[in-house]
Amino acid sequence: MHSPHDPHDPYVRVRGAREHNLKGADVDIPRDVLAVFTGVSGSGKSSLAFGTIYAEAQRRYFESVAPYARRLIHQVGAPKVGEITGLPPAVSLQQRRAAPTSRSSVGTVTNLSNSLRMLFSRAGAYPPGAERLDSDAFSPNTAAGACPECHGLGQVHDTTEELLVPDPSLSVREGAIAAWPGAWQGKNLRDILDALGHDVDRPWRELPADQRRWILFTDEQPVVTVHPVRDADRIQRPYQGTYMSARRYVMKTFSDTRSASLRAKAERFLTSAPCRVCGGSRLRPEALAVTFGGRTIAELAALPLTDLARLLDSGDGDDGNRTETARVLTADLRSRIAPVVELGLGYLSLDRSTPTLSAGELQRLRLATQLRSGLFGVVYVLDEPSAGLHPADTEALLAVLERLKSAGNSVFVVEHHLEVVRGADWLVDVGPGAGEHGGHVLYSGPPAELASVEESATAAYLFDEAPGPARQVREPRGWLELGPVTRHNLRAVTAEFPIGAFTAVTGVSGSGKSTLIGALTEELEGVDRLVRVDQKPIGRTPRSNLATYTGLFDVVRKVFADTEEARARGFGVGRFSFNVAGGRCETCQGEGFVSVELLFLPSTYAPCPDCGGARYNPETLEVAYRGRSIAEVLDLTVEAAAEFFAGTPAASRSLDTLLDVGLGYLRLGQPATELSGGEAQRIKLAGELQRGRRGHTLYLLDEPTTGLHPADVEVLMDRLHGLVDAGHTVVVVEHDMTVVADADWVIDLGPGGGDRGGRIVASGPPERVARAADSVTAPYLARVIP
Repeated sequence: MHSPHDPHDPYVRVRGAREHNLKGADVDIPRDVLAVFTGVSGSGKSSLAFGTIYAEAQRRYFESVAPYARRLIHQVGAPKVGEITGLPPAVSLQQRRAAPTSRSSVGTVTNLSNSLRMLFSRAGAYPPGAERLDSDAFSPNTAAGACPECHGLGQVHDTTEELLVPDPSLSVREGAIAAWPGAWQGKNLRDILDALGHDVDRPWRELPADQRRWILFTDEQPVVTVHPVRDADRIQRPYQGTYMSARRYVMKTFSDTRSASLRAKAERFLTSAPCRVCGGSRLRPEALAVTFGGRTIAELAALPLTDLARLLDSGDGDDGNRTETARVLTADLRSRIAPVVELGLGYLSLDRSTPTLSAGELQRLRLATQLRSGLFGVVYVLDEPSAGLHPADTEALLAVLERLKSAGNSVFVVEHHLEVVRGADWLVDVGPGAGEHGGHVLYSGPPAELASVEESATAAYLFDEAPGPARQVREPRGWLELGPVTRHNLRAVTAEFPIGAFTAVTGVSGSGKSTLIGALTEELEGVDRLVRVDQKPIGRTPRSNLATYTGLFDVVRKVFADTEEARARGFGVGRFSFNVAGGRCETCQGEGFVSVELLFLPSTYAPCPDCGGARYNPETLEVAYRGRSIAEVLDLTVEAAAEFFAGTPAASRSLDTLLDVGLGYLRLGQPATELSGGEAQRIKLAGELQRGRRGHTLYLLDEPTTGLHPADVEVLMDRLHGLVDAGHTVVVVEHDMTVVADADWVIDLGPGGGDRGGRIVASGPPERVARAADSVTAPYLARVIP
């Protein structure tokens, strides 16, 4: 028997973990295994795997580097844990994405672009007399390689008179130039035009063509003295105004603004076309003159990875004279592509932009890159690697995780997918419930023995593989006819969606599911109102939270402002906001924490010394409602708040819908930055459910069960089926076959991903699709149909 401090102890031993809702959790997990952390959403499994084990490994690494280097690293605080022994270095692969940029691509994330550029630099066919180029010259993200016309973006933006002036019967003063800003800035531009001698009261179409062209497209910026029309109640003095044409304003706003709404508005007035110089390839002519196998680097980067690998395997790239350098570089490239294809991502191309990828696709790309790293003796901590993965690809995922383990690593996975859970060597089940009802390690051991743990919500689903009861399929009230749709890999696809029914859109990753439902719009006949519920964050700063997004915070602040104490002190609703001066703590500006600068050490965050993290000043916190301050109310879970506000109908409506979608464990003031994509999606759904629904609504959800335990999936599906029973239409993109089997109608795309997908393989009730001969989905669906 090894003691916990024995250097040869084969276990990672955690003692007294109290991160988030963990209640002094103790657990022993063997190294060199595939260990899966399970439990209902909010039970504490991520707090144990990421917030405790990975965070401690990261902290120890930071402690080992020089103090100067530590200042350059964003350091996390120490996790709340008594002790962890036997912990190797850790690598985290989470689903959080960095800030999206159009210059980031599949090739840059996986480093495959580097290998391809090296291949062209060292083994490409150059024109006679051409100088050999460095690998940087084949990158659109460097000055040496980027097309000088489009700066390596591949697209050029411009505008037209028809876009800038949609209604030529209006005059400039009446707002003919729709692209101009509103309020004072727009009036300013109109006043400058007037001062320059242009007739701003004449209908646009009656102005001379050269004047119209100058007003919209000139690059000149003349300065003129403006004498504004005086209002009766205030004096307006002359000022020097600088003119900016409509085109210049739109282009400047589109390229410079940080406001998503302003950028979106500017985009409405722009056309986008491939760059006339590089043809959309993003590269200089010198780089495009070099070929490999008769193709340019842009042409190879546009191929699906499966096709690129096939081309390299076939030897088509040797131009009849394959050198040793070419053989070594193509072998390296093929070996790097193999794990990406193995993880079901062979439909992606190297030039596919990162912002167009799902969080699950990004994580699997990073996982494929790790397979090539050659690391051993580390702990890989993964966050639901099966997210967005078709059942057909799950076996390949398990094979990849097994290879990481066989290379001498420990693989710790937070996962809900039952096939991944069944493939584990070791299970750590956390629960029994969520939030305050969770935080205990119920079981840690081989999967088979979990069956004896009565408290486990996971055991009930893991060992019961019998299909659920059959449900009566609804008869549609009509049909939404879509198409023909030609976008991405869809080619003139037409589809029919039943109205007043639950439709599941299925298919392997990259088959075209999201593209198809993205074509459903309010313009379609039969759609009165459309609600698209996606997994984008509900906010990007800690100031945005569950209460502010749902509107619940407005109700809470009004309740506090209506108390006798608040009225006696003259406190209005604004006093109870932590976003404005008055009631908030000014030391931390309502953030709840402050940055502490340490000499020779990285700055760290600590609870505010004045408010202790409460966010409000003492006077505001003295006002109580039913014995609790505003800060204490924000610290309540949704479940606890539902009891607390049981007598307040406006609050109960929001809280009940949050409970209905399984979010009772979240705190009202939980920052948006701490929420997963699945939680954000359910918060948005709850926000929609609490509104009064007028008429028929079409709800579109893209993989709503991502990040959900099977027990939580049942809760969510009951709510979605309730919407259909109330007369609405629900369409979901889904990989969970239990959800698909419970649908009224299934549209299966495929048969493969990328160029081998993009068509409807089968459609109809689940039983019919389960018998489709060409469907990759069919055999998996057949297993769960009663």
